[in-house]
Order: sequence, then structure tokens, then C-alpha cells
Amino acid sequence: MILTAAAMIVCLCHRVSDRDIRRTVADGVHNFDVLQDETHVASACGSCHDCAREVFDEALRACAAAHGVTCASHGHGQSRVIPIAQLTA
Repeated sequence: MILTAAAMIVCLCHRVSDRDIRRTVADGVHNFDVLQDETHVASACGSCHDCAREVFDEALRACAAAHGVTCASHGHGQSRVIPIAQLTA
């Protein structure tokens, strides 16, 4: 029997879970601002911003590792983009 961890709701205002964030990153969103536009996470009261950013950063690192690239270490508030398009060239 395979056990899966329960989803953690990160944003109560828009009911966005950690799984939603990870899925969005896996679907190609590699910029936190775009994640906010698509999921509305951390766009209402803002209390989930730090947790959402941590889940996003973790998902981005996992995506980069899966594709054999590394994340650039920028400042916390800057967008992070992984050049996935270069992998398919």
C-alpha cells in the first residue's frame, strides 16, 4: 500500500495547497509572480506569502534537479527562472 501525504492548505483565502503550487511549477511556471497570477496565492491578506514562497522555492529546486539544472541564487524577493527551454533544444 502506498501512502501519500495529505495536502497542506497554504492559502486559506484562495484555497491553494502545497500540491497546487508544486503542480503549477511542474506545469512550467518558474516565476513566483506568475504563480500568484495563476493561483492567486498570497494575493489577498498576504499572511501565507512566506510559506507559499518556501513551497514554491522547494518545488522549483525539485524541478531543476529533475531536469539536471541548478537554480540561480538570487535575492529572496527576486523572480527565479529556470531556462527549461534550453533543455528541449
